[in-house]
Amino acid sequence: AFFDDLFGLLDIPRLMEAPGHFVCWGRGHDQPGVALTVPWDKGRATVGNGVMVALAVQTPEQVRALHAKALALGGTDEGAPGPRAEGGPGFYAGYFRDLDGNKFNVFSHVAP
Repeated sequence: AFFDDLFGLLDIPRLMEAPGHFVCWGRGHDQPGVALTVPWDKGRATVGNGVMVALAVQTPEQVRALHAKALALGGTDEGAPGPRAEGGPGFYAGYFRDLDGNKFNVFSHVAP
């Protein structure tokens, strides 16, 4: 439900799912998507240290909206939306963690 609501802001639907195994959101099989899966070894899922999912959007307004939605859905803030010098001119990003602690970056890159 967290990702259904979050990706709904970007009109990204569930693309595939196998109940009890995985859910994938995306716009098509020829484009990037996000999948949540049961670990292959059936062990406990853990948050990877140094692992982050980056979601590209078109505008800083979308960055702010997605970040705010993630927090409203119970996610935690890992960095408020704003310009990020490390990404170069025009890079605007916000960071959050989902309900399981996975880190996400939502960003736009608009040339100055």
